Formats: sequence, C-alpha cells, structure tokens
Amino acid sequence: MSKIKTIPAFIDMHTHLREPGFEHKETLKTGMAAGIRGGFGTLCAMPNTKPVADNPETIRFLVEETSKNFDITVYPVAAVTKNLNSTELVHFKELKNAGAIAFSNDGLPILDQSVFKNALMSGELILSHLEDETNEALWQIEVFKTVQSLANQGICPNPRLHFCHISKKSTLECIKNAKAQGLRITCETAPHYFTFTKNDVTSNGVYKMNPPLGEEADKQAVIEALKDGIIDVIATDHAPHTKEEKLMPYSVSPNGIVGLETAFPLALNILSLDEIIEKMSYNPAKILGIENRREIRVDLDEKWVVKSSEFVSKCKISPYENMELKGKIL
Repeated sequence: MSKIKTIPAFIDMHTHLREPGFEHKETLKTGMAAGIRGGFGTLCAMPNTKPVADNPETIRFLVEETSKNFDITVYPVAAVTKNLNSTELVHFKELKNAGAIAFSNDGLPILDQSVFKNALMSGELILSHLEDETNEALWQIEVFKTVQSLANQGICPNPRLHFCHISKKSTLECIKNAKAQGLRITCETAPHYFTFTKNDVTSNGVYKMNPPLGEEADKQAVIEALKDGIIDVIATDHAPHTKEEKLMPYSVSPNGIVGLETAFPLALNILSLDEIIEKMSYNPAKILGIENRREIRVDLDEKWVVKSSEFVSKCKISPYENMELKGKIL
C-alpha cells in the first residue's frame, strides 16, 4: 500500500511574515516559499509589523503583494487596537473591507477587559494572544459569556473568539469547561508545545517563545487535547528571527521560532493523517470561513533530518536542528 497520499493543503492561522518593517527576519516572498515547502496553501499573517497592520493601506499592501503568487494565499490579520496599544479599537469594517480576515493583537495581549468586550461585540473573529495564559483565558471566557448574552438579546452580533498558541494544562481545562457549557470558542496549539518541554531550553534563545515551554504534564495535556478535540487547530506561530538574535543569551533573545517547514512531520509524530487534516485543513477553513481549494502530496514514510541551513525561510536556526523526522511534503 502506497504511503504517498494526496490531501488538502494546510491552512496556518498564525504566521509572522515580518514584512513590512522587519525584512531582515523574513519577507513575504521567503515566508510564502517556506509555507509552500511546508505544505501550506493558506497563511494568516499576523499584524505586528512596522507599520502595524492597523490601517487599510497596510492591509491592501499585503493583499496586493501576496496575490502575485498563485500557489499560496495570504490573508492579513489586522490589529484589534491601533498600534497594538490595547486601548483604542481599530475600525473593524474598514479593515475587513480592505482584506483583513480576522483581528489579533498578537505580540501584545489585550489586558483591558472593556476593550476586549467591545472587540468581541464587533462580531469579527478575534484571535486572542495570551501571555499570562490561564489567567487571561479565564477572564476572557467570562467576557465572552457576557457578550454572548448580549448577542442573544439582539444587542450585538454573536462573538467569535479563538485562543492562540495554547500551551498549558490549566488553560486547556478552562477551555474544556467553556466548551462543555456550550460556548463556541476555538483554540490552537503549535508543534513546539507537543514536542518540547522547558527541560529542552538552553542558555541562548533557540527555544525561547511566548508562552514559554512548560512541564512534561503540559506537553502531554496538549497531545491529549488534540486527540479529544479540545484543541481545534494546529498552527505554526512561525516567528522567524536572525540567527544572531536567537543565539543571544536567553534573557535578551526575542521570542519566537521558525515553524512552517517542519509542522507536518512533527504533527505526524503524534497524530494520524486524518487527525492532521482535521486540525490543519478542515477546522482552520471552517473557523476562518474560507474554502480550501488546494491539494498537496505527502510521503508518510520518508525520513529526513532537519538542517535549518536548507530552509527557504530567511530564518536559518531552529530548535529542531538535526532531528530525524518522518513524513515529507512532495
């Protein structure tokens, strides 16, 4: 029986393409190339660029620059608040009309509960970036309940909330409870949270990310939540930096690791192909409200060794360096 399969292309709900403003880390061209290499047909580009994607001009720039590549689609994610300052909301409709697919303050959490409530009342998809993960998830779920109650009274549209990069067992318990109450909340994790723990962290920034890597119990909880459906999506949180930045001491190195070119085999290490298609193709398409028209071919048995010097991403340093992985995008 052939281990080469044709499957739907993957959709990454959480990618940092760095352009405009940080082209020394990644460009739209190199980021899209990394996405294609990793089997992705769609990328959602996070707004923590320079300028921040909080205005129609930047959103339109991203749409126009990426539409020239027919092998992959990039949807801009706009900021929730102007300049990611967590106080003044953006003009949701204006940014949606310019091409934004969702809204997130990724890079800086929204800590003002009234601002968060008003964002949810827009009815737009909010991709919530958590840092003090469990505590922030707890109050945001309570705010979501309030807004859903208002929506039930016809005061506002139904809120749409998706939690980014969930990494902790305690947070997953909160989300499980919320889903058990019938709240229509979704969430994602990233491959590093079901591959590594804090015991893998070194003195430099190669394994540094936010939220940081957790305990073995957190890793196992993430794997369990992927299998039982509490986690809806695997996203990469592809966050490229220069080699020099990631080799700085841990305390001063920037958060984030490269992830597009290794996501599929890492997922295949813990999930079946059908489960991967659900978490990386069907569920993201459903949450985003898009159609997935592309297909890819994968070899489930091919083994390969990660060499970040061979990445098409500009980021040439990876915590997966020299790992032998099984499963390759053809």
